Amino acid sequence: MITVKNVTKKFIKTTKKQEKQEFTAVDNLSFDVKEGEILGILGPNGAGKTTLLRMIAGIMLPNSGNTTIDNLTYAENETDIKKMLAYLSGNTKIYETLSPYELLKMCAEIYDVPNTEIAKRIKEISQILNMDSFLYNRIEKLSTGQTQRVNIARCLIHNPKYYILDEATSGLDIITSQIILDFIKDEKKRGKTILYSTHYMEEAENICDMIIMINKGQIIATGSPDKIKKETKTTNLRDAFFSLVGETHE
Repeated sequence: MITVKNVTKKFIKTTKKQEKQEFTAVDNLSFDVKEGEILGILGPNGAGKTTLLRMIAGIMLPNSGNTTIDNLTYAENETDIKKMLAYLSGNTKIYETLSPYELLKMCAEIYDVPNTEIAKRIKEISQILNMDSFLYNRIEKLSTGQTQRVNIARCLIHNPKYYILDEATSGLDIITSQIILDFIKDEKKRGKTILYSTHYMEEAENICDMIIMINKGQIIATGSPDKIKKETKTTNLRDAFFSLVGETHE
């Protein structure tokens, strides 16, 4: 289980007048992610989703509060935790001069996948994500959607227990988006736990067991999609969000 307790992250920004100003990106958030569920982190751009997920993934330290993964802390168990995690953002950079096969082989070696298993593992992942047609092409020659599938494959290579996916389908075509969403559903069937950040409310409603809605760094709603819609007397999560923040989207 992933436990987030009283996590806060502040930054210093420079105003147009060149003045230093502190702002809170994530404001005292607490929640649990149960094993085997897909938890959607929903909110508009700038809500604090990426900052939150980076702290959960151990990429960024909070100013206060803490995160534990299976009761382990980053301060004492960083290597063990990161072997259990796969982190993906919408703008993750990968080595463009390599082929997907070469990249996956390198990642497998980093994660100590046995040499006798690497080729088999890459073949399986390539089939899951429909990558066979470009597995040996240079990454710099791939489309945006193909490159994102390679990024997903990179996350799969060490068979992680937890996936942290930040805007995984942002800017992708409908076919590639569906491949990724189907992959997420299949990983859940295999017992994996997935944190899925998106501003596509309809997408989250389709795949998530639980939802946390964030606005301006604060949680404004928590629960299943049906629970949130019932509490806001709406028929979809998009309308529910606008109801919660007191705005219209007409």
